Amino acid sequence: MNIIIPMAGMGKRMRPHTLTTAKPLLPIAGKPIVQRLVEDIIATCNEKVDEIAFIIAPSFGKEVENHLCSVAEKLGAKGKICYQETPLGTAHAILCAGDTLTGNVFIAFADTLFKATFSIDTSLDAIIWTQKVDDPTAFGVVKLNAAGEIEAFVEKPKEFVSDLAIIGVYYFKDGDALKKELQRLIDLNILLKGEYQITDAMEHMLQIGVKFYTGQVEEWLDCGNKDATVYTNQRILEIKHGKEQLVHESAQIIHSVIIEPCYIGKDVVIRYSVIGPHVSVEKGTVIDDSRITNSIIQSHSVVKNAHINASMLGKNVSYIEKPKELSLGDFSTQL
Repeated sequence: MNIIIPMAGMGKRMRPHTLTTAKPLLPIAGKPIVQRLVEDIIATCNEKVDEIAFIIAPSFGKEVENHLCSVAEKLGAKGKICYQETPLGTAHAILCAGDTLTGNVFIAFADTLFKATFSIDTSLDAIIWTQKVDDPTAFGVVKLNAAGEIEAFVEKPKEFVSDLAIIGVYYFKDGDALKKELQRLIDLNILLKGEYQITDAMEHMLQIGVKFYTGQVEEWLDCGNKDATVYTNQRILEIKHGKEQLVHESAQIIHSVIIEPCYIGKDVVIRYSVIGPHVSVEKGTVIDDSRITNSIIQSHSVVKNAHINASMLGKNVSYIEKPKELSLGDFSTQL
C-alpha cells in the first residue's frame, strides 16, 4: 500500500502561527501534526506501507523535506516529496503524486487527526471515512443506500440527507483508476469555485459503477484554527498519556508542579510554576513563575510572571508580564 498526504499551503486560518511554519508542521504534544497522522495511519491500518508521498509547496524548504522523508523511513517506508506549485484544489493536489497513485492507496489530508482502530478491507473498491456530526450543513456528507453503500456525496446540505461528514481520509483499491479520474477533471476543466475537487472525481466513479463504502472513526480532531488545535492537543495528550514518554529526561522541573497530562520537551526549564493540565512545552523553552493550562508553547520561548490558558505561543517568543501595582479598598472586587 502507498500513502499520500496532501499538505496544502501554509494555512491562512492559523496565522500568525503559520507565517513561518506550515500548518501540518505545527507541534501537537511534541510531534508535528503530519507526523502524528502518518504514525496513526500505519499503526491502525495493519497494512505494509511501501511509499509515503508528501505533497507540499516548494517554499517549505529542504529542512522540512528531509524531516518528512525521515518520518517515512523510521516507519519502514520510502519517503517521497511532491510539489504542488499552485493550490488548485484537492484533486489537483493528489494528482501531483501521480507516480504514487498505483495499487492500493490510502489518502489523508494533513490538517486533521483521528482516533480509530480499523483494518482496511482491501477487497473493497473504495472506503471514505466519516464521523457523525450534529450540524451536517457545514460539511460534505455521504448518503447511504439500504445495502450500506455510498450512493451520493452532498456538499453542505441545506436540508438533512445524512449526518456522516467526510473527514478527508480515503482508501482506493485501484490507484491507477483514481489517477485517470483526477486527470479527467483537469482535461475537461471540471471546476468547483475555481478548483479541482476529489468529490467530483468520486461522483463520476459512482456513475461508472465503482462501489464506495464508509468507515467511521471514534473521534475526529481538527487542526483548522487556533482553538481547534489547542483542543486537539488536549485530546492527544489524554490519548497518549501512559503510552508515550511525554516528559523528556533532560527537562528541569525546579520547585514546580506538573499536572498531567502534559508534554515537556527536551531541555525545557520550568521554575516556580504550575503547568497543566493539557499543556505542551516544546524543546528549549524556559518558564518562570507562571501558571499555564490548556496551551501550546513552542520551542525556544521564554514565559515569565504569566497566567495563560487556552493559548498558543510560537517559536522564539518572549512573553513577560509586568507585576501589577494595586491599591484596592475594603470589600473591593476586581475582575
